[in-house]
Amino acid sequence: MKINMDQQQMEAYEKINSLMKDVTDLRVEYWHQYSNFQSWQFWVIFLLMFLTPLLVLYFVIDRKKMFLLGFYGFNINVWFGIVDTWGNKQGLWGYPYELTPYVPGNLSLDTALVPVLFILVYQWTLNHNKNFYLYTIVLALFLSFICKPILVMHNFFLLHKWANYFYLFIGYCLIFLFSKLITNIFLKMSKNTSSYY
Repeated sequence: MKINMDQQQMEAYEKINSLMKDVTDLRVEYWHQYSNFQSWQFWVIFLLMFLTPLLVLYFVIDRKKMFLLGFYGFNINVWFGIVDTWGNKQGLWGYPYELTPYVPGNLSLDTALVPVLFILVYQWTLNHNKNFYLYTIVLALFLSFICKPILVMHNFFLLHKWANYFYLFIGYCLIFLFSKLITNIFLKMSKNTSSYY
């Protein structure tokens, strides 16, 4: 049985839907004008931030730990994507150049560069019996205070309002801690599989 919305709610919903479509149309138009295949920025994003990290991961991932590393990296990807989309929609940061205008946030950073870097650090700490948290904090520092300023310097990333590099660092730390917690929970559950069957 379908429950009908009242007229006021329907009008509000339709207004939001219409504005979202207008914003999408503007993003596509902007992308075609400034961030398309003919711009050097597109190729930097595609080759350096998207394709290269995925190729490196393909060749260096520890195949014996691939599912563990992939699960952790997928967690990083999901949470980073959510936080990045939230910050973008709140007007805290933005990306003047993007791989595609159809996906919110920055596809190359959210799905390739950042998750791959976190996966590689996790793999290295596992294989060398090093402190995961220490080295991942170092990666978060690198991303927040070196990588992001370089992106800002070349207009690949812009900060707005009250956003700053320290808040980005806190965000990276929260994301990797939450991703590691979820990974640890699933690892513990998989070790107790026999009790579930």
